[in-house]
Amino acid sequence: MSQPSLARLHEAHKHFGKIAALDGFSFEVNRGELVSLLGRNGAGKSTAISLLLGLQRPDRGAVSLFGEEPQSIDARRRIGVMMQETNLPAVMRPRELIAQVASYYPFPYDVSAVIERLSLQELADRPYGKLSGGQKRQVQFAMAIVGRPELLFLDEPTVGLDTHARGALWRVVRELLHEGCSIVLTTHYIEEAEALANRVSVISHGRLVAHGTVDEIRAHVSRKNILCRTSLGAGELKSWPEVLQLSVESGRQHIVTQDAEAVLRRLLAADAEVRDIEVQRAGLGEAFTEITSSNAASPDDAATGNSGRVQ
Repeated sequence: MSQPSLARLHEAHKHFGKIAALDGFSFEVNRGELVSLLGRNGAGKSTAISLLLGLQRPDRGAVSLFGEEPQSIDARRRIGVMMQETNLPAVMRPRELIAQVASYYPFPYDVSAVIERLSLQELADRPYGKLSGGQKRQVQFAMAIVGRPELLFLDEPTVGLDTHARGALWRVVRELLHEGCSIVLTTHYIEEAEALANRVSVISHGRLVAHGTVDEIRAHVSRKNILCRTSLGAGELKSWPEVLQLSVESGRQHIVTQDAEAVLRRLLAADAEVRDIEVQRAGLGEAFTEITSSNAASPDDAATGNSGRVQ
């Protein structure tokens, strides 16, 4: 018998005036997995998370958190949250902020252990207001995990972090998954979802338009990339009907095609000296673009000033 979902939206509808933020959206998180929620600005991601956190209620549809109403105190004590926009007292010190959050939970991690785990020792006793943007994000992450949550919500967790800090956060996320924590991740870094997610859900205009593993989402794209070194000229390659796009990267021809086998046969027949051949399937970013391209910005998006940036 399958275990119940930790968090679940079922055919959720939410309107703000005439704008449908969610239009029958369904989404769930199971134990021990990281689910990444991807969508353009204004797609409905923030609204979906707000419903799961109990910050808003749906107009129609069902929402549950550990099988209970999201507003349930018992359910809320089992989650950790790191939101993109957070206002914290500038005069408090990270150690104090982390300890304050830990006090809300029945079985939190040791505060000093969390500080050490995230290498925050040098920041722990500085005023929060004196920290850089990236340092503040690291402190917010510590606050999100210190309660030993069963379900962790991470909203753009690595914005403002340098490459080293981003990699360190990824390492801890993987450790938390190994320890049994489940995670909901929203991010505009496609490579972040590609590296961490067990499943991906793509939302567009308040509707679920694709969901599955990273490989299943990639399979939505039929195009492949062929890289090679060839003596054939760009003009000749572009004339082949199977070649959709052509560019040069580090001295290698980069061919985009929907029929990789046909292009490879042509290459081998036309240039016996062709070398360094590499065939790549579409990445998650290409799949996201293709899936959402049929859901171009609506008038509602334009009215609210939303761009097409993945977020």
